[in-house]
Amino acid sequence: MAEVIQLAQRRPDLSGRQALPHAPDLARMTLYFDLASPFAYLVAERIERRIGNAMWRPAVLRQPLPRGDDVVVAAQRRALALRMPLVWPERFPCGVPSAMRVATYANEHALGPQFAIAAGRLAFCGGFDLEDPDILAEAAAAAGLDVDGALLAARDPRRDHQIDMAGRAVGHAGGTTLPALEHERRIYCGEARITAWLSQAAAIARPSA
Repeated sequence: MAEVIQLAQRRPDLSGRQALPHAPDLARMTLYFDLASPFAYLVAERIERRIGNAMWRPAVLRQPLPRGDDVVVAAQRRALALRMPLVWPERFPCGVPSAMRVATYANEHALGPQFAIAAGRLAFCGGFDLEDPDILAEAAAAAGLDVDGALLAARDPRRDHQIDMAGRAVGHAGGTTLPALEHERRIYCGEARITAWLSQAAAIARPSA
């Protein structure tokens, strides 16, 4: 039985977030993510806290999501290192097309990061199924979205095209895995590489003593 997650208590206070100081070119940064991936959950909140002006694009790649014990072990190891909880949804590693459609709807209302974070917490903190309309409604409400509009978007297959196009953009940039962060025509694939880039960028931006 999954633990009930109180999103109102866990939701980050975004009003005091600090973007990286050397910021003008960061407006051209794009995070590509798949809500079915635990690694998207592991990286999402750090991106939102540190690069608040990044563009978030839900994406799927042509190859299926990685499966097997190696993925589980790698995700658990990273969650432990980051001191983040990690609970596996029962349907993992199945895709979550309805949730991805809502992610496109959230972007249209400038609430993409908020929805992605709320959905990731429900899936990988609570083990909930993002294809369940009740869970999607909870994530939408936590993100500040109109719930009826979000559920309507979840049932709209026309939204799949922009998700596929985002995946193609990753491939054209040379990316092979998600999540992926694109910046200044370079792409960083996977949670570990994105984390390393964030650390490097923060070190460069930090004023010298």
